[in-house]
Amino acid sequence: MSDSKEKPRNTLYEERVSQAKVVRKWVFISFIAIIIIGAIIAVSGYAYLKSSIEPMDKDNGEQIEVSIPIGSTPGGIGGILEDAGLISNGTIFKYYVRYLNESDFQAGDYALSTDMSMEEIIHALKDGKVEQESVFNFTIPEGFWLEDIVKRIAEVTQYSEDEILEKMQDDEYIESLVDRYPILGKQVLDGEIRHPLEGYLFPARYDFVDENASIETIIETMLERTQSVLDQYSDQIENSNYTLHEIMTLASIIEREAQTSEDRYLISGVLYNRLDDNMKLQVDPTVAYAAGSHLYMTSLDDLDVDSPYNTYMYEGIPVGPIASPGEDSIKAALEPRVTDYLFFYARVTGEVIYNSSYEDHQQVVEEYRQEWIDAGE
Repeated sequence: MSDSKEKPRNTLYEERVSQAKVVRKWVFISFIAIIIIGAIIAVSGYAYLKSSIEPMDKDNGEQIEVSIPIGSTPGGIGGILEDAGLISNGTIFKYYVRYLNESDFQAGDYALSTDMSMEEIIHALKDGKVEQESVFNFTIPEGFWLEDIVKRIAEVTQYSEDEILEKMQDDEYIESLVDRYPILGKQVLDGEIRHPLEGYLFPARYDFVDENASIETIIETMLERTQSVLDQYSDQIENSNYTLHEIMTLASIIEREAQTSEDRYLISGVLYNRLDDNMKLQVDPTVAYAAGSHLYMTSLDDLDVDSPYNTYMYEGIPVGPIASPGEDSIKAALEPRVTDYLFFYARVTGEVIYNSSYEDHQQVVEEYRQEWIDAGE
């Protein structure tokens, strides 16, 4: 009896030992496979990066002329070099420049060769002896409306405001820009939007070395600056609950409302809270934009302007941006301050007062509204 029972136990034990060996074998094989695959990916990635920074044609270099405009960003320069066939990847150029901590590239016309490495090209652009002086320039302050931008450009170029605005409103041209610039989505083609490029012409100083620079060149130089700024926040934009167009719209509101960096993030938090609570945003700059006038104060009559931009009349984020936001406002729109505030009021002094309750907010309005009336007299 005891012998007959002992056999099955031994057999069961042997089977378990055998199974354990098989499991350990497959775990070991899987582990080795993961290491091999990881090594292959690492080696392939290294090889690709290495080849990207090496000369395009080490043995038979061809001289190629390129022009680097004043104010070009590393991303913009990378695109120029890639298009010219001097490097294989403009994006890697941008990050390689950042890795080397290089800057101060000089504008001008360069004769570069395909037998130059990426690092040699970087140093050539830094050491360039030809730096063209701009023949005209203009500066766009943060918070400018597109009409203000058009006027500023017309002041220093041969083009009239009507000519510039006509090009910025040309449907065929705008559609071509949408195809070429990732920052411009199909939303800008919405018929309710006053100006398709509103909010996307980055506020900065622009220098041009060609006195006959076309309207298209001027517009696209500004769009490229916006693209280079937004590329830095691509991950945050992708992970946001809002589209890029909505982020730019919120950023434009923040730009028009806030005077300090701290207020930008707080106001952003208020806007997010109101959106989360399905409240109308009710911000005065959208009313001014809806009315088409830089209003000093918002009256009750102004609140009745029927426009998709009027956040007192319509819920949610307006149909499009109401101004050109700076980088800090864009960042604030992506990183709202966590707060319980639902209301804010800006005093004449620039101080912004925040509240969580409507009653407290109304007390602030009653207390300080006279300041604006007195200041406007």
